[in-house]
Amino acid sequence: MNTNLDSKESIKKAISHKLLNSFGKRVDNATDNELYKACAMVVRDDIMADWANTLEDIKKRHPKTLYYLSAEFLTGKFFETNLTKLFKRELYREACLELGISLDELIAEEPEPGIGNGGLGRLAASFLETLSTAGYPAFGCGIRYEYGFFNQRIEDGYQVEYPDNWLDNDSMWIVERPEEKVEVRFGGRITEQWQNGRLKVRHEGYESVAAVPCDIPILGYNSRCINTLRLWRSKSPRGIDLHAFNRGNYVDALGGKIKNEAISKVLYPEDNSYEGKKLRLKQYYFLVSATVQNIIKRARGSYPIEELPDRVIIQINDTHPTLVIPELMRVLMDDMELSWEVAWDITTRVCAYTNHTVMSEALERWSVDLFAELLPRIYMIIREIDDRHIHQLNRIYLGQQDRIDRMAIINYGQVNMANLCIIGSRSVNGVSQLHGEILKRDLFNDFYTLYPHKFRAITNGISHRRWLVQANPNLCSLIIEAIGDSWIANPKDLIKLREYSNDKPFADNFAGIKKQNKERLSKYILENTGIKVDSHSIFDVQIKRIHEYKRQLLNALHIIYLYQRILDNPNEDIYPRTFIFAGKAAPGYARAKLIIKLINVLAHTINNDPRVDGRIKVVFLEEYNVSLAELIIPAADVSEQISTAGKEASGTGNMKLMLNGALTIGTLDGANIEIMNAVGRENIFIFGLTAEQVDYYYRNGNYDPRELYQNDMAIRRAVDALIDGTISPNMTDMFRDLYGYLLYPEGNMADCYMVLKDFRSYRDAHLEIDRQYKKPPLWRTKAIINTANGGSFSSDLTIENYNRGIWHLSKLEL
Repeated sequence: MNTNLDSKESIKKAISHKLLNSFGKRVDNATDNELYKACAMVVRDDIMADWANTLEDIKKRHPKTLYYLSAEFLTGKFFETNLTKLFKRELYREACLELGISLDELIAEEPEPGIGNGGLGRLAASFLETLSTAGYPAFGCGIRYEYGFFNQRIEDGYQVEYPDNWLDNDSMWIVERPEEKVEVRFGGRITEQWQNGRLKVRHEGYESVAAVPCDIPILGYNSRCINTLRLWRSKSPRGIDLHAFNRGNYVDALGGKIKNEAISKVLYPEDNSYEGKKLRLKQYYFLVSATVQNIIKRARGSYPIEELPDRVIIQINDTHPTLVIPELMRVLMDDMELSWEVAWDITTRVCAYTNHTVMSEALERWSVDLFAELLPRIYMIIREIDDRHIHQLNRIYLGQQDRIDRMAIINYGQVNMANLCIIGSRSVNGVSQLHGEILKRDLFNDFYTLYPHKFRAITNGISHRRWLVQANPNLCSLIIEAIGDSWIANPKDLIKLREYSNDKPFADNFAGIKKQNKERLSKYILENTGIKVDSHSIFDVQIKRIHEYKRQLLNALHIIYLYQRILDNPNEDIYPRTFIFAGKAAPGYARAKLIIKLINVLAHTINNDPRVDGRIKVVFLEEYNVSLAELIIPAADVSEQISTAGKEASGTGNMKLMLNGALTIGTLDGANIEIMNAVGRENIFIFGLTAEQVDYYYRNGNYDPRELYQNDMAIRRAVDALIDGTISPNMTDMFRDLYGYLLYPEGNMADCYMVLKDFRSYRDAHLEIDRQYKKPPLWRTKAIINTANGGSFSSDLTIENYNRGIWHLSKLEL
């Protein structure tokens, strides 16, 4: 930390200096963007010395270091977060105010980094922040996408995707290091020959792409350790074809450059086509090859390569970076000239795998033909791993061909990434206790039987400092007044707040802060959607990726049911409820996009029907990201965590919302179970089938939603509303796909995520919410108990569990 920036005067002087020397401007004639950049540069200068010290210590001592590989890192904006971690947010606010600048307006100028999309990426970013706080040496390793997933706009109720050009105005936090670039190879052919008793492999006729590291410092809380998020940018090594350009063939001249640099162009490019699949596979190999080469370059000449498992641990965050296993084998054998046996021993002690899904269709598989064409040497190594693995299986499971086929890496013309991860890793972990059990009992049961020592469950966690200290500063201050601030560094201490759950003055202040947060969100909703909502109503929130298993459709059907109740009885006593949705659907996921359209049609119909009289409002907020989450989460009263039981691996939105005093309505799925165990069954609204019951219906195939449809009038009317004109007289055919999905089989069964099966229980849970919210002292007590138990889900504890069980890192002494 730069001690020369510890006063308002020094900060004002530094900002003015940056403006003058970087932009040739003074404060009174600089644009908002120039002012933001000048302030960001001052903050960046404040952290550079500690960042350099961390990197130098790692380079000099070579402590065991974590490389956390992830296809995405949903970091959120850096400017405000770094100010918070430097304990200088209010100091900068006062300095800016004296310069006539609004700090909040500067914070708004920073673009949302487009290097992550969902919970997978947010978890990865949270882990890096926590590792820095704890002082453990780590590198996050990803891709510096030029364009993020997409910017979501809602037009006529439909999701429309626009490019997320987050780098259009530069990032103030990226330090590019071209001197550390490495070469990544694609395609070509492999030749083999024996020399001096060793097999020599030559890669010829390949396409070369340069990987340029772009580093971002990741601060921790009250820590001198600043770890690095290293993002790789693809760069064509040849530039343009000058001869073609000078002949006027401009497109041809740029063709090679465009093709090579497309690798880091877009986060999660659509992969419905062969070219889309090829680009995705290129991205994942590009990430792992650049990272492995970087690791080995650091090791060479510093310590014997056989010591790599004592110096490095690679965590594979879901199956996207799986190819780190064969790539490490390639480098150890082809470049370092180690035998297969030694290379395999090193690789399987260095790599560890985190699984994030129980849905088999989400486990990546790649065509053998594509693999062999694009990554010929990697395919050879995978084939050899598979051959040796199957040889072992044939000895153990002689005659059990079905089991052997399930456990093979290569089968039915595809390369199975999850199987490769399990075989090539020292550890396989689920991300909640239920998820860990499902992996062992069901999804990976064959492997668990063979390698029981590899499997464990480590529940996900959240950065409580970001989601409470930064996102909800007034509540943070209230808690500090009550129990002190030790919980900021030691999240378990937040449980002391439980003593205040029945303290009326504290509860009144707690509720007052919630009201302020709801008013702030109400203002945002009005300004961005034109919808006026009542801040006294229940803010019922479902904010997450739009997907069938997350069951936004169940929420929508319940809203239809409430609407029909009001139409049937205009005097119906329903406590005013504002249903708030946010989230993106994958561009090629037609049904998820249709659910977004349904929600927006409901919003238009219900919000404009005078018979409803404001008792229900429906809002869909576009472009859900970290900044919007920081606005919604502190304002939520009810947290919708309603996935089909057994389908959500963990969830972290549930943790952020309960930390901020929202009560969960949820199934016994993922981390909901652990939240229930922490807060008590009476302080959460549990409904629906259990994972075991869901599994029973899947296995026996005896669930028929049409029986429920015929026998339950409320269900039938809500489902019929999709096609009978109730929700929109002019759209009777628009939602026929959703109607058919709920009632008629697709494959083995209709309503495969059991929306109708859980509807009655969900409706009853909402009735209980309605009853309890009408008793403010009771609701406030429950909300405080949820917040008090939120520390149990801090990523601080998650990281310590990973470190004890898998990583075995030591803290840096800086």
